[in-house]
Amino acid sequence: MTNQTLINQELINMENEFIVVQTSDIHNKGVFAKTFIPKNTKIIEYVGERISSEEGDKRSDKQIELAKSNPELGSVYIFELDEDYDLDGNFEYNTARLINHSCSPNCKFEIEDGHIWIVSLKDVKEGEEITYNYGYDFDEDYKDHLCKCMSSNCIGYILAEEHLSKLKEVEAKQ
Repeated sequence: MTNQTLINQELINMENEFIVVQTSDIHNKGVFAKTFIPKNTKIIEYVGERISSEEGDKRSDKQIELAKSNPELGSVYIFELDEDYDLDGNFEYNTARLINHSCSPNCKFEIEDGHIWIVSLKDVKEGEEITYNYGYDFDEDYKDHLCKCMSSNCIGYILAEEHLSKLKEVEAKQ
């Protein structure tokens, strides 16, 4: 076995001391706390290929088109790093890509020196699903991103919190 093979096997098995991948009621697979996780803990890094924002847009559009014909391929794992760069996390070794969105998240993402960390917002109990708000923009396609989080304050769409008032305005006009 080559060193590259060993590295790839280690990357694919990125469950760490905090998390395990299991079936999720929110969507397909999810990431769950293997043990108690204290507030403000860096749980896992969202990893992948650093690409230009332009390339990120192309890959997102392509994945959305593929998903229209096959919902199993529906996930877009492009994460905006800054104005110029994105991170494509669509790789098996990126366990963080399996973390589901929630309108009542127990985690957040933090971008620090070009690295994306999933960090607990509060204490997370053993067995609890790890979630964060994906923070999608409010644009003409917002209705294509239905939320399935089932939280008591679910807004129905995967949107950043700052867009909630705009959503209420649009829905009031309909």
